[in-house]
Amino acid sequence: MQRESRNALCALYFFATTEKMCGILAVLGCTDDSQAKRVRVLELSRRLRHRGPDWSGIYQHEDNYLAHERLAIVDPDSGDQPLFNEDKTIVVTVNGEIYNHEELRKDLKNHKFRTGSDCDVISHLYEEHGENFVDMLDGVFSFVLLDTKHNSFMVARDAIGVTSLYIGWGLDGSVWISSEMKGLHEDCEHFEVFPPGHLYSSKSGRFKQWYNPPWYNESVPSTPYEPLAVRRAFEDAVTKRLMSDVPFGVLLSGGLDSSLVASITARHLAGTKAAKRWGSQLHSFCVGLEGSPDVKAGKEVADYLGTVHHEFHFTVQDGIDAIEDVIYHVETYDVTTIRASTPMFLMSRKIKSLGVKMVLSGEGSDEIFGGYLYFHNAPNKQEFHQETCRKIKALHKYDCLRANKATSAFGLEARIPFLDKEFINTVMSLDPESKMIKPEEGRIEKWVLRRAFDDEERPYLPKHILYRQKEQFSDGVGYSWIDGLKAHAAENVNDKMMSNAAHIFPHNSPLTKEAYYYRMIFERFFPQNLARLTVPGGATVACSTAKAVEWDANWSNNMDPSGRAAIGVHLSDYDDNSKVAVSSPSPKTVEDTPMMMGQGVVIQT
Repeated sequence: MQRESRNALCALYFFATTEKMCGILAVLGCTDDSQAKRVRVLELSRRLRHRGPDWSGIYQHEDNYLAHERLAIVDPDSGDQPLFNEDKTIVVTVNGEIYNHEELRKDLKNHKFRTGSDCDVISHLYEEHGENFVDMLDGVFSFVLLDTKHNSFMVARDAIGVTSLYIGWGLDGSVWISSEMKGLHEDCEHFEVFPPGHLYSSKSGRFKQWYNPPWYNESVPSTPYEPLAVRRAFEDAVTKRLMSDVPFGVLLSGGLDSSLVASITARHLAGTKAAKRWGSQLHSFCVGLEGSPDVKAGKEVADYLGTVHHEFHFTVQDGIDAIEDVIYHVETYDVTTIRASTPMFLMSRKIKSLGVKMVLSGEGSDEIFGGYLYFHNAPNKQEFHQETCRKIKALHKYDCLRANKATSAFGLEARIPFLDKEFINTVMSLDPESKMIKPEEGRIEKWVLRRAFDDEERPYLPKHILYRQKEQFSDGVGYSWIDGLKAHAAENVNDKMMSNAAHIFPHNSPLTKEAYYYRMIFERFFPQNLARLTVPGGATVACSTAKAVEWDANWSNNMDPSGRAAIGVHLSDYDDNSKVAVSSPSPKTVEDTPMMMGQGVVIQT
């Protein structure tokens, strides 16, 4: 999950072709077609306008309302929503982008498209295939489709939950859909998170899982590791996301994940329509506390890639001042999500002020490769694999939530190539034995990814960046950031308050003053019991799931989500009791590397 993937913070930008990370709101079958109801829908849609500041649209058909706040990235001139089929009997409002829209258009030869929007294919696919077309879409999306001819509707969310989406039900039998909880929490008798990889149909009145890949049942796969197959799959995932008609960028924190995204983007930029239109000059941006690990590493990678580099420094007080805004926009009280969302929130504002509307980011890598430091303690390959499955399934509650909402707060879209459907299928089909961390063999976390991009003849990154140890985002922006948050919370939450925490907040009771502080703010914005149920809970250490906490009995004494909680593994852990050795030199090319060999940092505990 997140959890704090540091990929976020530095951005590499240029200008270029796409649609949008917008805001959608739908009220379906509300038994009220009055002007007052329309005004209320418009009022609620305005709460989502930060997600799509470029244009607003609303469509009403009898007692159904579809509203849309647009962030235009593909076809900004003619792609306003809602979108329609030829005779306007099918209406669609969409948040997201469809990367294979050009291929899909070729298969819809008998259809006429009204716009150049990548999402214009949805209504026509529905005409051809009914509700079973969703798995044909390669992209990230949340959409509502209204079929006025048959008086029915369907709603769908992308496979992993990169886009945010909520569903609610009114007392009058209406169904509400909103990109963010703030669009419906006051008007619904019941509401909840719309599950990723599912669709909801008015015909059945229930959810149906449309995304069900082989890894989903958590059985252990056996495909041998082929470095070049992993490399090609990830390069494909990055390049398809270069579809844009507006300025976009790549977040660059200087760690492995964001640096690889930036390096691949730099390699493929020259051949894009964007480079021909806007030029191929790359600018990089990085955020962190003065002297933080990410700021230092980000500049080094930027110099290596030849970008014009811009650093943005924030203070602990800057971050603390933004906490309330962060909780309102990200809609969570989860400690790790808030820690990581705050610097990303601040950076997104800076990026948007420069005219950039979309960024590529590195979330998801740690989940599919087992990159968090607690994976050092995985007892066997079955446990390792099943933990990665649990982490991917929960991403929509953590990293995806953060990346989507912290950037959307300023009308900025985040694209996440590591969560590409095909790339996930490639990596999650690997025998997990190849992913396991074995320091005695020089295999550190995410070794299979590092090895795939270790190219001596045409290096993607400097060796020490390629093998830089995992640094969770809220750690990487500066260790004093977390320490400052804890100190601030201690000033606002006393011991007496903590002694009654379980009575005041019986669900997901805060166990620390920091958690209590965030919970107080969240409850002010979202006081309903249903709202607090949308936020995950449970024991965690260094961003683990509750199940993985069982791997090490000592973890129960240090339940903190920071990567430094992985005592004896993190280079700057709380007790500073780890030692570091550098392994043998790396081979010339990826193909020369023996299957179970690696290089980089070896942690001796």
